[in-house]
Formats: sequence, structure tokens, C-alpha cells
Amino acid sequence: MEFVRAAILGIVQGLTEFLPVSSSGHLVLIPALFGWEDQGLSFDVGLHLGTLLAILGYFWRDWVEMVRVGTADLARYQFRFSRHRRPSQFLWLIALGSVPAAVVGFLFNDWIEEHVRQPWLIAITLAAVGAVMLYADSRGTRARTMSSIGVVDAVVIGVAQACALIPGVSRSGATITTGLFRGLDRNDAARFAFLLGTPAFVGAALLKGKDLASETSTDLAALGVGFICSAVVGFLVIHFLLRYLRTRSLAVFVWYRFGVAALTLVIAGIRVA
Repeated sequence: MEFVRAAILGIVQGLTEFLPVSSSGHLVLIPALFGWEDQGLSFDVGLHLGTLLAILGYFWRDWVEMVRVGTADLARYQFRFSRHRRPSQFLWLIALGSVPAAVVGFLFNDWIEEHVRQPWLIAITLAAVGAVMLYADSRGTRARTMSSIGVVDAVVIGVAQACALIPGVSRSGATITTGLFRGLDRNDAARFAFLLGTPAFVGAALLKGKDLASETSTDLAALGVGFICSAVVGFLVIHFLLRYLRTRSLAVFVWYRFGVAALTLVIAGIRVA
């Protein structure tokens, strides 16, 4: 793969993984719209490793604190979770919320990759989820903070994250939207979405990492370019989005989803004709 194309895909991955616009959908749509050969799932995995590095780099203090307190509380109180301190409880909530995506990914990931990577289907999911996002953003009370998140919240948002295995849905879009439906503040909904998504990133990397072994040295060099672009851009986007949502709505991302969906359907229709 050419280095320029790899860089473009890496930038696209970094931009769209954390913005609520669907990275997997864009990684299918960009090659389709420009007539590029599909870069393959192994290359997509490499790009996701870049965004995994970005999210771990941004939230490393949170993870260190949760693991440190969680380990100490588990040793002291065992499974009497009501006695655990908040960072420990939060670690367990993230683990609980990660179960739906792990189960769905293990059972259906191959089927999803083979049957739902068509541009027309991604256009539909982009628009449909965008409409749900707009409704949640306008109707959510935004009165709750992360400190109020409980078991029901973790499970419901975790189920939404599992739905994001379908290209066009968007992991951050699904989880932030569900957080808004649960009454969370926009910024805290996004922050929890990113923390909840971290185990899913790790699981996907472990599940698909074996695919990278088949890459040639040239492909690996291009993959390195995409990885670096994905990591750097992803880190910057996380910082941007958390600041943006403190004072602004999701509307701009919704209208972007509608625009991309419409453009995709128009181009697909022209090519069929």
C-alpha cells in the first residue's frame, strides 16, 4: 500500500474513531468512494492499534488509579463491592459493561465482517443512528455525572457498544448517545464511553493481531505510517471532543453523518446506473 494512502487512512481512523461518526464505516467508504482497493482487515487492525495507543496515552492516569485502588480493595474486601472505593467500583463497572461487546464480537464478528461492509448499508446506519443521536442530545436531561454511574448504566451502555460492531453505527456515537438517554452530561457521557471502549480496543487487537503476521515488509512499513498518523490524530481528537462537549451539542456530527450518508447513496446510485 502506498505511504500517502496509508497516511490518509490513518488520519481518517484517528479522526473518526473518537468522533461519533463511525471509523469502521469510513474505512470502508473512503476506498469505495475513491475507487481504491480495500486495504484489508489486517490493515484496519493496525490502524486500530494506533487509536488504542492514543486512548491509553490520554487516560493512563485514570487506569493506573483504578487498577491501583481496585487491587487494594479486592485484597481487603474481596467481592464486597459496596465497600470498594469509587475508582475500584468504576473498574468493575467497566468490566461489566465490556461483556456484551465481547460476547457479540466473539460470536458474530466474522459474520459481520463478511456481510455488512457494503457502502449502502453503512449509509443507512450512519443516517439512522444520527437521527437517534439528535433525539438523545435534545431530550437528555444531562443532569448526571460519572460519579452516579451504576450497574444498570454500565450494562445498557455496554449493549449499545456491542451494536457498534456494525459499520456505520460508531462506538463513541452509540455509547455517548445511550449515556445521554441515561441522563448523563455530554462530557461525562463521552469520557465514560472512551474508558468503556478501551477493553474493546484491546480485545479487538488481540483477536485480530494474528492477521498482521501475514503482512509483507512493504505492507508493514505502510502500516507503520498509518499507525503513527492514527495514534497522533486520535490523541488530539479525544482532547478536542471532551472540551467541545462541555459547551456544545452533538448536532454538527449528526448533520455530518446525514451528509456522508446522502453522498454515499448518490455515488453508489451513479455507479450502478
